[in-house]
Amino acid sequence: MEININALLRPHLVTLKPYSSARDEYTGSSGIFLDANENPYGSVTSENFNRYPDPYQQALKERIATIKHVRTEQLFLGNGSDEAIDLLFRAFCRPGIDQVILLPPTYGMYEVSAGINDIETLKVPLTTDFQLDKEAVLASATTHTKLLFICSPNNPSGNNMRREDVLYLINHFPGLVIVDEAYIDFSQEPSFTGDLASCPNLIVIQTFSKAWGLASLRLGMAFAAPEIIGVLNKIKPPYNISGLTQKTVLEALEDLSNLKQMTRDILEERAYLEKELALCPLVERIFPSDANFILVKVRSAKKTYDDLVAEQIIVRDRSKVLLCEECLRITVGTREENNSLLKALTNLA
Repeated sequence: MEININALLRPHLVTLKPYSSARDEYTGSSGIFLDANENPYGSVTSENFNRYPDPYQQALKERIATIKHVRTEQLFLGNGSDEAIDLLFRAFCRPGIDQVILLPPTYGMYEVSAGINDIETLKVPLTTDFQLDKEAVLASATTHTKLLFICSPNNPSGNNMRREDVLYLINHFPGLVIVDEAYIDFSQEPSFTGDLASCPNLIVIQTFSKAWGLASLRLGMAFAAPEIIGVLNKIKPPYNISGLTQKTVLEALEDLSNLKQMTRDILEERAYLEKELALCPLVERIFPSDANFILVKVRSAKKTYDDLVAEQIIVRDRSKVLLCEECLRITVGTREENNSLLKALTNLA
């Protein structure tokens, strides 16, 4: 679908002049820096953190772009994927006027961010098998509907959305379609980043918090057309990714074998957990998962959750979420952690 980004953008942002930091004016790594009012003597830590980091994370983006098979100008890095989500609302939705379509059950931060930005949410539930109701989504869109969020693999159900359904919505939705792929590394489906060239209204979100094991660093990725990435860079805080985070993630990206091994281990444990949970009398249904967690229907989810907490085993009670009645969301742990969970559930049966 052809898209006019400026037509979707909040009007006052079209001509907004972004903050110009000292590192915008000079991007070299060597020289005498007397431009940013920094402390020239270093810091009290073992490493020097007295200089501001690269505001556009160029070295890190170049490495990520190579791994993800995209161009650096198609990549935005945020303080977690939540920053990218928030910036999309701030860029394209006028408070009290524009709308977003959400597809419950789904990741809760979309609605929270919409609420913070005073954006109306139009909710189109997934089908009973947690798939997209394409026609209902399109029928819900109005002239003020700017964004559509699709989580695939979906949280909390864990399944992939049918690829042809997602592409149909990308090609027919009148605004921007955000495909959240936080769990893509655990899925057999290819990323939608491969469709960026043919889908100018597509934004793909990924994160380093799941398969990469770097949740504490808070680094998220958004992939989109350079025009959209330019908007996000225009309105983000000047130094949104710390120098320590950039350095640490670059080090993690030097050897991808660790990522591949951890992913294999998690997938093996997911299969083990699914098999063993099926033998537990307390478990009534195990939903198919393409993520690093499993949605499980149990007898009396709230009581089961509370009983597990008493054993210091913490899962997520999703029983009050649409289509997830009496369900717990269980993250795949290590074999020792999984066996502790299974033992506790067996004792509770």
